[in-house]
Order: sequence, then C-alpha cells, then structure tokens
Amino acid sequence: MSISLINTLQITQRNSKHFHRYFSISRKAFQRQETIPNIFDRETKLKQRERTCLDPEYKVYSYVHERVAQSLVDRIFDIKRTFHSALDLGCGRGLTASELTSDVIKRLTMIDSSARILNQIRPPVDENGHNGIEISKQHLDEEQILGDENSFDLVYSCLSLHWINDLPGVFRRVLNVLKNDAPFIGAMFSSDTLYELRVSLQLAETEREGGFSPHISPFVEPPDIGSLLQRTGFNIVTLDLDEIHIDYPSMFELMFDLKGMGENNCSRNRRLTLKRETLQAAQAIYQNMYGNQDGSIPATYRILYFIGWKPDPSQVNYFICL
Repeated sequence: MSISLINTLQITQRNSKHFHRYFSISRKAFQRQETIPNIFDRETKLKQRERTCLDPEYKVYSYVHERVAQSLVDRIFDIKRTFHSALDLGCGRGLTASELTSDVIKRLTMIDSSARILNQIRPPVDENGHNGIEISKQHLDEEQILGDENSFDLVYSCLSLHWINDLPGVFRRVLNVLKNDAPFIGAMFSSDTLYELRVSLQLAETEREGGFSPHISPFVEPPDIGSLLQRTGFNIVTLDLDEIHIDYPSMFELMFDLKGMGENNCSRNRRLTLKRETLQAAQAIYQNMYGNQDGSIPATYRILYFIGWKPDPSQVNYFICL
C-alpha cells in the first residue's frame, strides 16, 4: 500500500472520530429537557391548609376526606397482606391512618408539608385495633419524598396528589422507595369535580364582566393518570371512579366548606376577588340549572382511585397462570 493511501486512511479515521464526538455532544445539547408544570402555587396551598388549623371546629369540614379515606382503606384491606412498612404521602390529619389496624400495618411513616396539620393528627384508637402500629411523622414537602430504595411495602395517598405540580417526579420517587411487588394506592379528585360550581361561576362572570377566570382548580383526567403510572414503570395499573353527591343550602355554604377543608383554589392564574353581583348571579344560575326541589343545591365530588404495582417476576407468572 502506498504511503499517500495510508496517510489518507489515517486522516479519514481521525476525522471520523471527531465527527462522532461532535455528534454525541450536539445530541446531548439538543436533548429535550423534561419541563415540570407550575400550575399550583404550593406556598398558597400551604397557607390555606394551615389556616384551617386555626378553626376550632375544623373536624366539621372533614366529611369528604373521611368518606374517601374509608374507601381507600377498604382497597388496602382487599390486599390480603401484612405491610411491615407503609408510607402515608400527604397524610393530612391522619384520617386514613385512623382507619387502619395493626394486623395490616406494622410501621407507618406519615409525611405532610404542614407542621400544624401534623400536630393535629388524631391519636390511634386502641379499641379499633390501632394500638401496636409504630407511627413516625415527617414534616416534608410531598413533592420531595425521601427514603431508601426498596424500603416500603406500601405507599398510599388520600386526596393530596391533586395539588402536586410534578406528578411524574413524585411517581418516580414512589416507585424507587417501594419494594418489588409492592402497591401504590391513591385517591384524588378528578375531572368534573364541582362542575356545577365551575359552570355557574363561568356563566355569571361572562354575563356580568364579559369574560371569566378559572375559579376551580384544574383536575386530572383518569386515562392520563393510568398512562403516567405505566410510563413511570408501574405494573398492573387499575383505575376506578366514584362520585359523592352532597346537598348544600346554597352556593355560599359550599364555598365556605371548601375553604374549611383547605380545598379552595390555588392556581397561579386564579383571580383573587369576585364582585358581589357576580356571586349573586352565580348563585341564581346554580339554583336554576342544578337546584333541587327543596331549594338546596347539589355538588359533585368525582374521586379517582388507582393502584399500581412495582414490577416483579412473580407478577408475570401470575398472569401466565390466568
């Protein structure tokens, strides 16, 4: 082989290496970064929730959370296991934990972003079989779950996830702290929750002010949660919906109770005030479109329950047996 041909091959190989290096660098530079949505003002939501602690009658407003907590506990009991280490994500005042028994849960870690609410957690009721559960409380933002890998047999969350901005990140962290073949069970408000109130406020504001702003926080669509769980890596994902219908004397009692629950709007693009005439018009529209014959008005809470399992080879065998 001639010397000129050898030099040409060496130059070609050297340029090829440079090309691959530059291509690799440019591919990393132009790789699409995951953007975290910033829909909810988490600081405002924390203030709203902690403000409920100042009301000595705060237990009066927990009726929706109590109903959902009972349904969530039923789903936990349907899994015939003993969970030696469980995590309550966004525990609130511990309404779900108060329904659990020591033969199902041995050790429970309760996480919430509000220190005041953690201090108002109801003590376990011995006669209900709660005595014997080892409970630890952690003041921690729900979006920043801390825990060792493969450390929990169960993670559950009751009516907390609908205020999370970074749901994909939270789901990934939950998957990381779960042991193999361990479930993640949750309940959250889904689309069409309080649709009567949403429609009434939008129509009234459009009529009185020529446009409307979001006064009800956006809620997730059930298929989106199912897809997100699967993309995160959860297996055997199951979704089901339930509706809770509650009658109120008027729209104003409904809004007052939502504030007492700590479930008032915290969207970043929310409007902070509403004119009195707009509110009165919304009440009239609400009554005319959805009102009951006895003069009360209904409100619909649509609850999405889900369960996803951390993958394990035994799950594949289970499906093969079916």
